[in-house]
Amino acid sequence: MRIAIVAESFLPLMNGVTHSILRVLDHLQDRGDDVLVIAPSTPDAQAPAQVQGAAVQRLPAVPLAGYANVRVAMGGVYRVKRILAEYAPDVVHLASPFVLGWRAAQAAHQLGIPTVAVYQTEVPSYAGRYGVPFLENWAWNRVENIHLLATRTLVPSTFALNQLRGRGIPRVQMWRRGVDTARFSPEKRDAGWRASVAPGGQRIIGYVGRLAVEKQVEDLAALAGIPNTRLVVVGDGPQRAALEEALPAAVFTGFLGGDDLARAVASFDLFVHPGEFETFCQTIQEAMASGVPVVATGRGGPLDLVENSRTGWLYEPGDLAGMRARVQDLMGDDAKRRAFAAAAHDSVQARTWPVLCAELVRHYDDVQAGTASPAVSAGAPKPWGSRRLPA
Repeated sequence: MRIAIVAESFLPLMNGVTHSILRVLDHLQDRGDDVLVIAPSTPDAQAPAQVQGAAVQRLPAVPLAGYANVRVAMGGVYRVKRILAEYAPDVVHLASPFVLGWRAAQAAHQLGIPTVAVYQTEVPSYAGRYGVPFLENWAWNRVENIHLLATRTLVPSTFALNQLRGRGIPRVQMWRRGVDTARFSPEKRDAGWRASVAPGGQRIIGYVGRLAVEKQVEDLAALAGIPNTRLVVVGDGPQRAALEEALPAAVFTGFLGGDDLARAVASFDLFVHPGEFETFCQTIQEAMASGVPVVATGRGGPLDLVENSRTGWLYEPGDLAGMRARVQDLMGDDAKRRAFAAAAHDSVQARTWPVLCAELVRHYDDVQAGTASPAVSAGAPKPWGSRRLPA
């Protein structure tokens, strides 16, 4: 198969979109497919021209205001159309499309090439967090136009499915995310690493992710003063300096990848994710695979991932007192926390990337064959976790 993947963001920027693309590229390389990645340019002269067997074609881009390492591709539909016409893919994969992906959706439509659009980022809801709520309706119009044009839209969670179908988007199906259960494992727990961040032997409350406004990391200030705990924040981003000031007792490790990240996550006693705009939340799966229970906000992807009173706790969005209470519940009861950790680990063992990528390829086959998406009722997909919030 010849596949063009149009990436709204890509290496060297590492985020959930890039991570998913890399896992897909691994799978397609193993299958022997021919893949082209179209992505924004980067000032990094060391950025590879080929990744996992796929050629990478860069388009001129400029940094996003206030977030310099995020690049926005410039130009019109014609440039993308010319690339697609020359490459002649069997299918175009639109990865979290918004700016470049919108041009690619139009170009592929004009060329008669089927598209699979992966809804992965709730961009419209970011508008309020960034102080421009008047842009939210415009952003939703953009998202709707992209997915109305797509041959098939894939969403990672029940929440996202209901959200898009509620906005009149047809041809929507579920495609979740895999987790590397060999890399993220309780066996990676490291007493030396724990001592380096919590030399007093405190229990470790961990967060992993971008340090950006939409992640609401500042909400973790509600956890200050919980006895015998140390907050550890793994990640980097434009909010780091402000967060270091807001969370003076926390340890900030900066960005960690590879085995360093796996070791850090497995060494947590509890993982907390306060963000309300996660369509999935891959870091929750990675924590669970590492044998770490989770406390997360009860909106978006975490609703499918966290099962209340078994693998972790969900709290009502905005209820920071509730978040603190749930953290205290687990940090104050070693037996309960160990039981939640074991259940969390067991719950993700079947969610490997090879299984999920094989599902993706079946979607590619369907759109090439002109197979319509079956009718899906908004509540039909069975979530992995429990959507019931604590009383």
